[in-house]
Amino acid sequence: MAEEAPAAPATTPSKAAGKAKKKKQVVKRANRDTPSLSKQIVAVISESKERKGMSVALLKKSLAAKGVDVPKLNRRINVALVSLVTKGILTQTTGIGASGSFKLAKKEPATKCQEFRLPIACLYIIAIILKL
Repeated sequence: MAEEAPAAPATTPSKAAGKAKKKKQVVKRANRDTPSLSKQIVAVISESKERKGMSVALLKKSLAAKGVDVPKLNRRINVALVSLVTKGILTQTTGIGASGSFKLAKKEPATKCQEFRLPIACLYIIAIILKL
C-alpha cells in the first residue's frame, strides 16, 4: 500500500499577476462646508439661555437637531468638550471629564492702565546701588 503525496498546485502567470501590489489611489477631500465640531459646540452653548450651563445630553440633542450625526461622532464630541475646557473657552459647572454641564467662560476685561512693576532682580540692583 503506497501512499501518494498530493501534487502541489502550479502557479499560473495569471494568478501571479493578480497578487501584485496595487497602488492605492489618493482621494482628495473637498473643503468642508460646515464649521468644525468644536465651533458648533460653542455656537450651541452660546445660544442656550440657561444660567447653570448646558448638559451634555441636551447639547447632543441640539447638535442632532442641527444635522450632526451624534451616534457616529459621540467620541469626538466628548473629546472636543474636554479640549474646550482645557483651552478655557468653556467652563464645567458640574461633572468630571465629558459629563455634566458646560457654559461659556467669562472673559476677563482687559485693564487699560496696568501698574508698572519692576522685576525683583532690578529691585535688588537698585538697592545695591543706593547703598553705595
